[in-house]
Parts: sequence; C-alpha cells; structure tokens
Amino acid sequence: MALRGPVIRALLRTQLGHTCQQSRAQSVAVLGAPFSRGQKRRGVEHGPKVIRDAGLIERLSTLDYSVHDFGDLNFHHLEKDEPYMDVKFPRSVGGANKMLSGAVSRAIGAGHTLVMLGGDHSLAIGSVGGHAQQCPDLCVIWVDAHADINTPMTSPSGNLHGQPVAFMLKEMQDKMPDIPGFTWMKPFLSSRDLVYIGLRDVDPGEYHILKDLGIQYFTMRDIDRLGIQRVMEVTLDNLLARKQRPIHLSFDIDAFDPSLAPATGTPVNGGLTYREGIYITEEIHNTGLLSAMDLVEVNPVLGANPEAVEATASLAVDVIASSLGQTREGAHASIDAINSAKNDTEQLCL
Repeated sequence: MALRGPVIRALLRTQLGHTCQQSRAQSVAVLGAPFSRGQKRRGVEHGPKVIRDAGLIERLSTLDYSVHDFGDLNFHHLEKDEPYMDVKFPRSVGGANKMLSGAVSRAIGAGHTLVMLGGDHSLAIGSVGGHAQQCPDLCVIWVDAHADINTPMTSPSGNLHGQPVAFMLKEMQDKMPDIPGFTWMKPFLSSRDLVYIGLRDVDPGEYHILKDLGIQYFTMRDIDRLGIQRVMEVTLDNLLARKQRPIHLSFDIDAFDPSLAPATGTPVNGGLTYREGIYITEEIHNTGLLSAMDLVEVNPVLGANPEAVEATASLAVDVIASSLGQTREGAHASIDAINSAKNDTEQLCL
C-alpha cells in the first residue's frame, strides 16, 4: 500500500535529524539587515528596528530557546553605483548580499536557527545562499505576493528585490548576465526545491519562467480553492517526500492582505488572512526542519500612521514566533508574561 504524505512525514521525523538540524533546536540567532537598495522606496532599512521594538526578542525568550541577538549588519553604500542593464544599484546589492551570506553561514555553522530581519527581499540572495553553504540540500518556501523571479531582461522596474530567486536557481544560470557586484555568487538551488505560497502579482516574464521550469506555486486563488491545509500538505510533500532536509522560509510581509500589513512597499489586495499566514508557519514548525527564515519588507515610513506601523511590525513578530513554535493558544499568555515583566521592572525603578 502506498504511503500518503502525512505518514511519510511522520516516518521522516523518526529518522536521525539532518546534520544541519541536530544541534540547532534550542538556539536562535537574530540578525538584522537594514538595507533598501533592492528597491526604490526608502524606509525599509528601518524594518529590523521596528520589528525588535514590537517585542521580538522578548517574545522569543518566552519560548524554549536560547536567543542570541547579533544586532544589525553595517552595509557600505557606494557613492557611484551606475545601473547595469537597467538593474538598479547592482554593486550595492551584491556587496550587501555577500556580507549577509557570510554572516548567515557563520551563524548556522555555529548551530543556531537563523532569523534574518530585512530590509528588502533582495537580501534573500545572501540569506538563502549563506544557508546553502552549510546545508546544500536545503529547500525553500517562499511566502509572498510576488514571485521575485524576474531577470534583468524581464524585470519591468530593474529593482533587484524582484529578482532574487533568479540568482539562486541553477536552471536560470544561462539566462542571467554577469552583473557587477555578483561575481561571488553561484546558483545553488534546483527548481524542484522551491515552493511559492500567496502569489497574486506575477509579471508576464515571471509566469513564463514558472511554467517553463515547472516550479510548484500556489496563488491566492489556489488557496481559496484548495484551502490552506491542503496547500501546506502538498507543499511539504513536494519538498520532503524524497528525504528529510532543512527548510528555509522566506516570508515577505506583503504576502498578507494590506489591511493587516499596510506598512510595506508593494502591497497587493486580496492577500493572506491572519489565520492562513499563521497556519503556514505552524505547519512549517511542526516538521521540525526549519533551519533559517527571512522576514522582509516591513517599511515603517510607508505606514499611514503609528497604528499601521505597529500592526505591521506586530504581525511580523507573530509570524516569526509562530515559525519557532509559539502556538496561538500560548500567544496571549506570552504577551501577558512580557507585559507583566515590564510592569515589574517599572515598579522596581520607581
């Protein structure tokens, strides 16, 4: 009798953990990447600060982890960084990702589960690339309104936050020109090792690439039609049925509907509900295979008011905490515990 997906995953979890996973269960590294040159809207470089200010470290500290906040990387912006084939700031983006790649590789090599706070989504080139240096058999779940798989030839804007996946894929190597700033970068991911969730704003060139390479993706229509439970079953079966391996979750906050995450650069109506987004992260956590994650594109400058910024940043904290095992039942208790600790500290100060 053929084994169905959930049975396969249960059997896989009983096997010995991957070497990338064995020492990481109880240790989380948080790394900020305050970078905005992958797109044109300034402000997203403040994303790491507002996510921390929304209580990220305190929330993670209520879970069963040793939490290490390694602060923010200090990126060097070049004064002269001319476009190349309409690609904006190629040397700045390439240099930032090279630095990030090294930092991510070191953190994962030291045995941490990594949380990278963006910054724009061009940073995934370095984040996933650094992860792959330590865990070459990783797989990627890309939660986003956008496919981010344009090439310099297909991109309508030239913004590199819409092109990171094209840099990663081995099958795209002959379609990518030699872009200044990226000589260090070699593709490392196969198209079968990637699944998209939440797509609803895909450029014509990207759609052709997705179909041509046979990449598994779920649009918001697919989520409406199948339900998020079935989407996650197919996603995890697609990535894990052959073997147990580390997961890299790359989560763009604009995957959510703009009513939930208004402070972001490229919002698209009709996105994930809170319940759908958190279900995705809960299911990824339940595999026991999450090795690294990105949370990107929180832009406080674009919030219409402080409440909009706070809502977006708090949602980012919920996504990260859920990915690392915080249950919905325990979320309010965690928040209450944090607030109680703050109140106790304030009383002592008085």
